[in-house]
Amino acid sequence: MGSRITILVGLFALLYAVLGFRFYDVQIREGSYYEAQASSIHTLGGFLIPKRGDIYFTDKDGGKIHAAINKDYPVVYAVPDEVEDPESAASLLFEILGESKEVLLERLEKENDPYEPLHKEPTDEMAEKVESLGIEGVYVGSAKSRFYPRETTGSHIVGYVSENESVWLGKYGIESYYNQLLGGIAGESEGDKLINPKNGKNIQLTIDTHIQNRAETIIKDLVEDWNGSGGLAMVSDPETGKILAMASYPTFDPNNYGQYDVGVFLNPAVQAIYEPGSIFKVITMVSALDDGAVHPEDTFYDSGELTLNAHTIHNWDLKSHGTVTMSNILEKSLNTGAAYVQRQLGNEKFYNYLNKFGLNDKTDIDLPGEVQGSLLPLEVDIRDINYATASFGQGISVTPIGLLQALGAVANGGELMRPYVNADNKPQKIRRVISEKASEQVTEMLISAVDKAYVAKIEGYSVAGKTGTAQVPDINGRGGYTDDVINTYIGYAPAKDPKFVIFIRLEKPAGAPLAGLTVVPAFRELAEFVINYYQIPPDRIDIE
Repeated sequence: MGSRITILVGLFALLYAVLGFRFYDVQIREGSYYEAQASSIHTLGGFLIPKRGDIYFTDKDGGKIHAAINKDYPVVYAVPDEVEDPESAASLLFEILGESKEVLLERLEKENDPYEPLHKEPTDEMAEKVESLGIEGVYVGSAKSRFYPRETTGSHIVGYVSENESVWLGKYGIESYYNQLLGGIAGESEGDKLINPKNGKNIQLTIDTHIQNRAETIIKDLVEDWNGSGGLAMVSDPETGKILAMASYPTFDPNNYGQYDVGVFLNPAVQAIYEPGSIFKVITMVSALDDGAVHPEDTFYDSGELTLNAHTIHNWDLKSHGTVTMSNILEKSLNTGAAYVQRQLGNEKFYNYLNKFGLNDKTDIDLPGEVQGSLLPLEVDIRDINYATASFGQGISVTPIGLLQALGAVANGGELMRPYVNADNKPQKIRRVISEKASEQVTEMLISAVDKAYVAKIEGYSVAGKTGTAQVPDINGRGGYTDDVINTYIGYAPAKDPKFVIFIRLEKPAGAPLAGLTVVPAFRELAEFVINYYQIPPDRIDIE
């Protein structure tokens, strides 16, 4: 399979390069343009600047928890035309403000300038000393800064704003996506006439601060315990598509964004792609069930390997399992079984189902910079081997949010919902992907998989879930895959009437462990928290 894998890796390397250039183009090259455009707006010392709207997290009762607010701080400024003796004023001020006397004098002597800042962030002591001088034309006023009281909590969702003399520009997250709504409309000066600004609107998010906090703690501990390169946890309501938590690690504090490398600002939930691995077997199985290509009672003889186009597929454990059921394929995570199911469905139908699940499109979540997965190997190299490997999540790519949306449709009786984070948005059904019957059938299989593996099982509750351990492609041109892995788990509960779907991903854990050792326990911990937090009643009686 070496030559085929080399081609696929090359395609992925090209795709990553294109994405990287686009991020550079938007954030770096175009960013300077937007900054310059913002700086050109004349604001008369803040009189024409609109109040930026606040951002709120929520809780299960709909309460508002501040995520981004405007905070007052003192500012020292002058109206130069009112300063009678600029030389004397500069001599008095430079010892207090720490600015050179020459710079202050230049500012104080500006003509036709109704507002000239002398110090943007003076200490309270500085402000008191300036006021005590009583210099005509020199004032201590109040300005606003953007403040994030939750600090690192939800930072990838919230983003931050860059501040300058004239206007705030949202960068990343909600601050960027809803920049115009939050920022309002600046006022205007027409001669002696001032047109008042229109203040920005507040935004309440679907992010539940309690679930978000718990998810962030769990994913941070997971990454650090396994010495991984990064982690991600998401929680959604499958019936509506609203995102209850989206936690990434490493993270950043938007109050001090200048201290971080630009790469940490990217939200891996929407701005990263990866090969999903065995989680994809759920999509393959439910598509074939929906089509009638296979039935739950069907069996398949697993010889442990399958050769197509002169390439051989093996199971992850390199074993033969003999005669197995469709449920066994998911329970034992058999690569050969997934390929068998895909071949029963057929290449064209399989590809069409992947498109119906939205895996070749963006989800249109209301967060900036979303990229989309790629089914390119199924489009440019149409061979059976590529479709077979795709059936167990290799050779194709998805975004985490795209995978969450697709598996959310399975949990939601087959209806694909648009994910969203602005609580003012309404649930939006995109389309029915599979029948309710097919959803129920694969859910039963996933319940059985959880019960038999036991790690994700929660007493009193039916849990449906699937692991995925995917090798990381070698994008450095050597072809094939590295020894690194990405572990993923997606599960939902109560399985037959899901109140939540949880996605957990761990990137490059040391020692390349199986997902059952890493993300599955993390899933269970977060699921138990959500169940207790929402006080979800049990739906089953467990018999030992």
